Amino acid sequence: MAKFLHIADIHLGFDRYDTPERTKDFFRALQTVLERYAIEEKVDFVAIAGDLFEHRNIKPATLNQAQICLQALKDAEIPVLAIEGNHDNRPYGTRTSWLKYLAEWDLLKLLEPNDGADAENRLPPWDEATRSGAYIDLPCGVRVVGSNWYGATAPRAIELLSGAIQALPSGPDYTVLLFHHGLEGQIARYAGALRYSELLPLKDAGVDYLALGHIHKNYTAEGWVFNPGSLEANNVEESRFQRGAYLVELSPQGVDARLQTDYFQRPIVRLELVARGQESLDQLTQMAMDKAIAAAAEHQGDTAPILELKITGQVGFDRLELDTRRLQESLKAATNALVVLVKYDVEDVAYQTPLSEGQNRTEIEQSIFEDMLTAHRDYKTRAPELARGLTDLKDRQLAGADEIDLYGLVETLLGLDEAIAAPQPQAASQE
Repeated sequence: MAKFLHIADIHLGFDRYDTPERTKDFFRALQTVLERYAIEEKVDFVAIAGDLFEHRNIKPATLNQAQICLQALKDAEIPVLAIEGNHDNRPYGTRTSWLKYLAEWDLLKLLEPNDGADAENRLPPWDEATRSGAYIDLPCGVRVVGSNWYGATAPRAIELLSGAIQALPSGPDYTVLLFHHGLEGQIARYAGALRYSELLPLKDAGVDYLALGHIHKNYTAEGWVFNPGSLEANNVEESRFQRGAYLVELSPQGVDARLQTDYFQRPIVRLELVARGQESLDQLTQMAMDKAIAAAAEHQGDTAPILELKITGQVGFDRLELDTRRLQESLKAATNALVVLVKYDVEDVAYQTPLSEGQNRTEIEQSIFEDMLTAHRDYKTRAPELARGLTDLKDRQLAGADEIDLYGLVETLLGLDEAIAAPQPQAASQE
């Protein structure tokens, strides 16, 4: 029986959300998953199915993170077999990459087929002297075959790889192929995904375990195709996907692949606040604060969460009056979240108070006046009082009140008479 760990899409050096702590999360995820499910489980090897790094060009700190993790495996005498993904593959026409660098320092074995001029020898065996090759036969009884990043040419590459695998000399009982590509139907908006039928030549060629990467969501197909998903969510949308690392045992009874998820992952909390159109700006802001604080309280621990608050629905004020940046800062201070994201997708409406059955004309007018005033940034705090005043103003005008008296009532309502009567400050003496 052979036992190995299958991981993919580690994305060391991830640098979104403008916080160094979030970048370190991807290192923590890799480090803890290797400690728990490779070293403690004493696996025969670790398979990395692409995208060890987030970028082709990496910072020294990111390289150091990779070296720390890989050196721990080397010290435990656990070989690491890897392929390049679309994030960390070498640019066309170049001869080296950071994965190649790690291979030359004996921290991993980068398995690469010959897809160019030397394609007749498509799958050369691993050569320790040159630190290169496309496949390796391990003492645990497993042949591991590598592949490149093929993009849209993946279906044709599968045909060529299948033929090359069948042409290899006889070897161990089990064959594992590392392949960085995704199956259709797993996530939306993914052009170029493979159909399951396009993978079948690999099964016919004798592949017992197809170790996929690329899609950040865990899935499996027909008991021989496995994708663990990314170790850590790259964005809040991905938090809804299950993800992890496969601890795999190959035996005469078949493939036993168990998804492992108990390792460091930053908690992500997603909230939605639906505005009904009746709340004032201050009320809506307070509702957002209360909802976020309550949710953060459920995730009290050593690891601060990433918090996303989505505000939808309708508001009874100018939607631009809500300062989302200020709200974001307030939420971060109140919840101690590592990152706070505010998505503000509302419509503003002129009238928002629901009208009850049986309301008379005067009550309806009062409701409409109050709604209009609540939507105004200067009058919203006095909306009920001013609404009553407007009703009185309308009644007086209909009763034929004098225009001067009506203007006087408006001044009283708005407090203009007090402003006029108030003593003006005297200019400072020039002496």
